[in-house]
Amino acid sequence: MKFIIYVAVAVLSFNSFAQETINVMFYNLLNFPEATPGGRSVILRNIFTDFKPDLFLICELQNEIGADEILNISLNYNTDNYSRAEFVANQSGSNSLQQLLYYRNDKFLLESSEILLTPLRDINKYVLKLNTIDQASDPILIYIYVAHLKSSQGSSNENLRLEMVNEFTDDLENLDSSSFVLFAGDFNLYTSEEPAYQEIIDTNNAIVMVDPINTPGTWHNNENFQDIHTQSTRLVSGPNGGAGGGLDDRFDFITISENMITNQNIYYVPDSYKALGNNANCYNLDISDETCIGEYSQTLRNQLYSMSDHLPVIMKLETTKEFILNNQDFSFDEDLKVYNTLVTDNLILEIQNLIQSKISINIFNILGQKVKTVITNNNETIQINTSDLESGLYFIISSELDGIQKFLKI
Repeated sequence: MKFIIYVAVAVLSFNSFAQETINVMFYNLLNFPEATPGGRSVILRNIFTDFKPDLFLICELQNEIGADEILNISLNYNTDNYSRAEFVANQSGSNSLQQLLYYRNDKFLLESSEILLTPLRDINKYVLKLNTIDQASDPILIYIYVAHLKSSQGSSNENLRLEMVNEFTDDLENLDSSSFVLFAGDFNLYTSEEPAYQEIIDTNNAIVMVDPINTPGTWHNNENFQDIHTQSTRLVSGPNGGAGGGLDDRFDFITISENMITNQNIYYVPDSYKALGNNANCYNLDISDETCIGEYSQTLRNQLYSMSDHLPVIMKLETTKEFILNNQDFSFDEDLKVYNTLVTDNLILEIQNLIQSKISINIFNILGQKVKTVITNNNETIQINTSDLESGLYFIISSELDGIQKFLKI
């Protein structure tokens, strides 16, 4: 009976209309890691308590030391689920600040990375593939561009922002028209009428991009847009840079290709786009001001104040695809260690629970048919030859070890 229940759960889970969530965050980290206070990689880790990103896009990274701090201290604290793209020093102009991508390595595979040159700072381009069970037959790619556009007001700065955005929209012509695209960054835009913003959302572009929250207007110093402001978190500027004046600008953006509104392979979750920490009542105040109460806690807002003069922008995507390493409703906990869930020839397992009997390891296909059985002892590492199995999804089930684990034969 236990076999029947587990197999039924596995098959129903696989064949049901699954929805996998992808958390996306962009964050201007303010001269990281050298700006004060010290220990900001730990502050960042604590910020992730409120929103743990699967895709973490950043700007104002100073060097590879900072890149490693974020990976090892902020993201991979007690885990190894995160990887990053290669850090390459800025190739455009003389500015030393750079952008970078971090990603969940059980949800994504980094296919490529490159740099688009602009008059001021690079635009970093990354291609990720969803690590799904059918990636060989139906791969889903996301093209991610991360930018830090020219700051400050004035026509010359607006023109530089437009020049930088033109490099992005020109590159869209190299992609298939059905590609999924994210374009994120500190855009330093003061109004939706700016030429750079209009270029981003121009419907004549090779791939049409949209602003998920679609809130046109003059964002700068305008109380009507206080719920989407992302800069500045501080009334007084810090000694190592960072703007003061309080929260009164929308500089930070994540824009998406129009097909991510409706396509079920990967799509934007409505109303999920937020300025993390913004309770919509902190206009021209410190983000940590005690009067700015609401959904986001005082603790989080204190951390955001210390971390940067910008707030992160976050959103959620969903896909009907199934990630390979996503856990099922039942797990083996510490009883059984599975070394490889993407299998070519041999599935490698280790029995870790001290059970005083023989243990049956059974493999079922998605039709609920038992295709292999191996009898083994506890505390024993075993290899199960899968070369005779067809490519596809399978489930490991044991009557002695309560649980279920899937693997993909390729």
